[in-house]
Amino acid sequence: MFSKRSIRRNFLFQLIIASASLIFIFSSILYFYIENSIYDDKRLELLQHAQNIANNKSIAQRDTGATDIFLNLDIEVIFLQKKHSNIDLYETTHKRHTYLTLLYPYNLDDLSYLKVTKDITQTKILLDKILHYIFMINIAGFLLVIIYAIALSKMLVSPVKTLSTKLSNMNENLIRPIKTEELPEEFEPLGLTINHLIARIQNFVKYQKELFIGTAHELKTPLAVIKLKNQVTLIKRRTPEEYIEALKITNKTIDEMNIIVSNILNVGRQEGAQLEKSAQVDVIAILKQKADDFKLLAENENKKLLIDLEPNAFMATLQVSLLNQIIQNFLQNALKFTPQDKSVTLKSSQDDIGLLIEVIDEGCGIDDSIDLFAPFKRQGNKSGVGLGLFLAKSAADALGAKIKLKNRKDGISGTIASLQLNSKLSCILPRK
Repeated sequence: MFSKRSIRRNFLFQLIIASASLIFIFSSILYFYIENSIYDDKRLELLQHAQNIANNKSIAQRDTGATDIFLNLDIEVIFLQKKHSNIDLYETTHKRHTYLTLLYPYNLDDLSYLKVTKDITQTKILLDKILHYIFMINIAGFLLVIIYAIALSKMLVSPVKTLSTKLSNMNENLIRPIKTEELPEEFEPLGLTINHLIARIQNFVKYQKELFIGTAHELKTPLAVIKLKNQVTLIKRRTPEEYIEALKITNKTIDEMNIIVSNILNVGRQEGAQLEKSAQVDVIAILKQKADDFKLLAENENKKLLIDLEPNAFMATLQVSLLNQIIQNFLQNALKFTPQDKSVTLKSSQDDIGLLIEVIDEGCGIDDSIDLFAPFKRQGNKSGVGLGLFLAKSAADALGAKIKLKNRKDGISGTIASLQLNSKLSCILPRK
């Protein structure tokens, strides 16, 4: 019915074993308690008879009002060869009858003892019936436990089967988030995780389609230009210098195509980087290294790169190449769109979520109506293929981080590119 790897099978097995053990232990304790209670009553009864006789009293107290107290009772005086001061109680069976016998010291001078014997056959039969009933109740209880365990395991596995059914019915054209409010509370984190994964898949499918369409468009245009220029060149004879100039223009167009192809190859390389083994690194140290690399580039372009990094250190477990790709893209774009004699700020700060990394420029800002994270989306008249932010967004998704672009609201024209690292994967080093 269930495979060896089935969680439901293991749950059923453990629940049935635990319940059966509990029923057996409880029933055993109950039976032994009833048996000991009945035997204690019988022992006290025989001891009372023996004490009354030894003290020259009546066998039974007059105020008991019991008329059957002498039934199946046998009392005699015996003599032993050896002094025995203890009170002995033992049980014997003879001809399908069970007897309970008590030896009580009567006169130790002549080694005489009272031997009080009572037939407890009916009591024994009653105990056997009680044991039989307990055994039947145990069987019925065990069957109920099996039925309950099967129903409970089915109820616990039901949300997983529901999730599995919903996911199996999805395809790239029909991907819908799961309604977590319909799930049990214990499965809500799983539903949220699946919804996060679905959102990433939706973005991936969306951007991959745009990437393919954009690639075809970006390559088709220069190819058409090359073909047209070659056709014009072949229409009439030209001087060698004119042929050389035409070839230079063609080579320039081919170079532009190579840039597009190189950026597309970077998409494939990044997907491989997402499978790269994570390492524990100091994010602040990486930011300082990147700032040092771009500071010379900024000075060469008559621009300033300001650094404001807090805290002193911030450890995180992530793919370093993906983080480098995001920060490098932020700084490249910021320096590209920032005019001369203006500044770019690399800033980091701790917040309630984790570490917030920001690159603030003094450029022209962005158009909020354009999805700049889509492939081949460009703004302004600066050169570029339009894949940098697309790669940065993909890298952030792989890191489980959030990436945003927004305009400055401090009265200065410019853009703020931010990366939010989650503190669940990181920790703050103590200040020295």
